[in-house]
Amino acid sequence: MRITGYRTLTTVQEWGRPVGDANGVFADGKVTVPIVVVETDEGLSGVGIGPHVEIERIFAAIEGEDPRAVTTLYDRMLRHTFKAGHAGPVFGTIGALDTALWDIKAQAVGQPLWRLLGGRDRRVPAYASGLDIGLTDDELISAYTRYAAHGLRAAKLKGGLDIERDRRRLHLVKEVLADAGHGLRPGLMLDVNEAWTRKQAVRHVCELERTLDLIWIEEPVRRWDAEGLAAVGRGVRASVATGENLTGLEQYRPLIAAGAVDVVQTSAVGGVTHFLRVSALAHAYDLPVSPIGNSPLGLLHAATSVPNHLTSELQDLWPPVGVTVDLHVEDGAFILGDSPGLGLRVDEQRIQPPQAPTVDGPNVRPEEAGRRLLAATDGVVPATGLPLARAAAPTCNSNQVSPTGCH
Repeated sequence: MRITGYRTLTTVQEWGRPVGDANGVFADGKVTVPIVVVETDEGLSGVGIGPHVEIERIFAAIEGEDPRAVTTLYDRMLRHTFKAGHAGPVFGTIGALDTALWDIKAQAVGQPLWRLLGGRDRRVPAYASGLDIGLTDDELISAYTRYAAHGLRAAKLKGGLDIERDRRRLHLVKEVLADAGHGLRPGLMLDVNEAWTRKQAVRHVCELERTLDLIWIEEPVRRWDAEGLAAVGRGVRASVATGENLTGLEQYRPLIAAGAVDVVQTSAVGGVTHFLRVSALAHAYDLPVSPIGNSPLGLLHAATSVPNHLTSELQDLWPPVGVTVDLHVEDGAFILGDSPGLGLRVDEQRIQPPQAPTVDGPNVRPEEAGRRLLAATDGVVPATGLPLARAAAPTCNSNQVSPTGCH
């Protein structure tokens, strides 16, 4: 079997409501989702969700090769980006191609990827993550009530701009999850997406911890700040979670060595091979791992085979437009199916040409990030102009998905 070509597509995740974080909000709830399809001479094709950046140059490393040599081809792709480096979206492109190769490898032997990788249990524990900073209190309650109906008893909220707003919203979700769990203690996390300085982080979290017990605080300071992350970890009771934006073991090593991370995260866009290697590194230090992304499919399969998986992020309960996935959510977990490979199928007829990319939103770091003395300027959700307490969602038309729920 040989790799013969690739196709790139771009679809959208339609949330039907604002989604975002401390850095900004997509007010229309539409988030672009890039897809890579790798083709072979035997008719099998694999799918990876991730960027297309520099794909022509990177694909040259695997063209004509046997796709089943996945980990070797992963290293070949890294070597092809040696001079300029493999950070950022280039690393995402490598990860998307890597995931597509794992998809092919599992299809070739007629097994779901979780089985091929050595998993025993198809059940992957999950937590709810609504990208919810732009929601009103009522919308927040409604969103997490839907998550709770699928058995989710842990939730990660977006925040970091206002202590009292974060406290109120965390308590609201705590009540929703406790009611659904008939009094069982819910798990709460807060993700601020690198919005704070070290001192801001300790002050903000310590204030929240006067009335709340947080499992973790996610990306409290910049992703590479090992000393700062360690200082936050010493100053708060919550665990420090980070890693979704790191690219390669060489970026994890100094954080782990400095005791700067308690929960090691990897993004779905980094690919399956990356996740397996990071998991092994974390396991050597007795640290848990947690995949990040909108239902991070490839990493869910891989999570069944590692001994230190903690829990995986569940964002929208619906897949992107034109994508179907062989899994469902039940009793607070992803339940993987038996379809060969990833169990992911793309209906290209349903995918429309992408619109021009937005110039703001959560993917653009605000100029004042890390330099706020108090709450967000004028008390508004960034990039929307909507008040922090009253950021209303748009009215959905009949053609929009109304999800029951970038990172």
